[in-house]
Parts: sequence; structure tokens; C-alpha cells
Amino acid sequence: MSTASTRPPEGRYGRVSDERADRRLKVLGGVLGAVLLAVVGFFAYHYVGQNKISAEVITFKATSDDAVRVHLEVRKDAGVSGYCTVRSQAEDGAEVGRADFRFSGADTRIDQVVTLRTTARGTTAELLGCHTG
Repeated sequence: MSTASTRPPEGRYGRVSDERADRRLKVLGGVLGAVLLAVVGFFAYHYVGQNKISAEVITFKATSDDAVRVHLEVRKDAGVSGYCTVRSQAEDGAEVGRADFRFSGADTRIDQVVTLRTTARGTTAELLGCHTG
């Protein structure tokens, strides 16, 4: 009685997989994955770790056709100085005002109401970002 072979006949069902090529692809995929993880970690560290000033707009109110009053809450490291950029837009979406407001001192949390001058009536107050310097 003869038994059937566990391997298919050569060339009958396509190419037999090359185990070395499969292993090379797995190693290459692992290396590329590790490099990608390192790059993402690098940028995340510099984005989060280096940003020593953050803020948010608590409230805003258009006080006239040429000014918007903005209540900012700023959080920063002690002794760090920097600035936050705020802009205002009109009802049609056009930018009507943009200004940088500076913050310094030993306080780590600052609540401040600032006035943003506008060229027309502003209907928004948007924090664009904060930077040290």
C-alpha cells in the first residue's frame, strides 16, 4: 500500500513559498515599524515637551465695531515668558483682527482679559497658538 506525499508536486500548484524570503520580509517590517514608532515619539516629545505655554479662550465679547474683549487662561512654567496669538473673524468668515499677547513672570496660571482691536465687528475670538520667547 502506498501513502500520499504531504508535499504537492513541484510546480503543480504554483511556486513553493520561500521561507527565507518570508523571514526577511518579517524582519524588514519589524525594523520599519520600529523606525516609524521612533519618529512619531520624537515629534510627540517635541510637541508636548517643548510647549511650555498653553492657553484657552474662556469667553469673548464684541464690545464695539472695532474691538473684541477676550478672557484668556494661560498656563506656563514658572519664569517662562512668551506670547499667545488670538484672531477674530467677521460673520462672513473674513479675518478682522489678529494680535499677539505677551505673558511673563513667575505665575504658572494667568487669567487675563485682553482687548483685540478689529477692522470690523468681530463675531469670534480664536486662539491660534502660544509660543515661548
